[in-house]
Amino acid sequence: MNTLSMKPMLALCRVSNLPTVWMNVLTAALIAGAPPLASGPPIVLLAFALSCMYCGGMALNDLCDRQYDTLHQPYRPIPAGRISAGQAWGVTALLFGAGMAALLLAPHRAGAKAGLVLLAVILAYDYVHKAWTASVLLMALARLLVYAVVALALTGGVSGLVWLAAALQAAYVLVLSAVARAEAHQPAGRYTWPVIPWLIALMPVVDGVMAGLWVHAGWFAAGLACAALTRFGQRRIRGD
Repeated sequence: MNTLSMKPMLALCRVSNLPTVWMNVLTAALIAGAPPLASGPPIVLLAFALSCMYCGGMALNDLCDRQYDTLHQPYRPIPAGRISAGQAWGVTALLFGAGMAALLLAPHRAGAKAGLVLLAVILAYDYVHKAWTASVLLMALARLLVYAVVALALTGGVSGLVWLAAALQAAYVLVLSAVARAEAHQPAGRYTWPVIPWLIALMPVVDGVMAGLWVHAGWFAAGLACAALTRFGQRRIRGD
């Protein structure tokens, strides 16, 4: 891959949104009872694995939407001709493969099994989301499964508190998705203010509140930092 194709590839994968995934992973690990210092390497491994799954899902999303994007979002990397469909397919397969391989290295194999479920949900969402309005439930389910994958990979189980954290973040994703779908009905086809980027960027704050309340107040700062990092990245590489 040459230097010229790197930024389109990063845009294809929505890498600016990755801090939201990292905060999901950290929050799930903390609430599951994994000590950050002792469990540092596995947590980093899981952050890498789920980042790959997220980016692979975003790349596949653009592949599934390329005809729609040609008409409505021609700035996206594939319709803009900045990256070919063949390259995008290759990156998608590589990312999903790397994500699953990393999950196999986690302390508990249950995480990899849950990862297969997450992968199936991502595939289902990408292929049906334009035709099925209720597909927003799949998007929320995918985010919920991130917490389950982390807890299972680190501890072999999922506590009730982890499920609660996952459900609260999933509920936030549902609200975000509803607002995003309503954007298409705006006179200009978009909100005049970057509503969706901000809502995405604030996802780590939801995690920070939960980690701050249930683990230690200091973790709220991590949520704020990930939110700021997401917004910083979005100003350079679009995340919506």
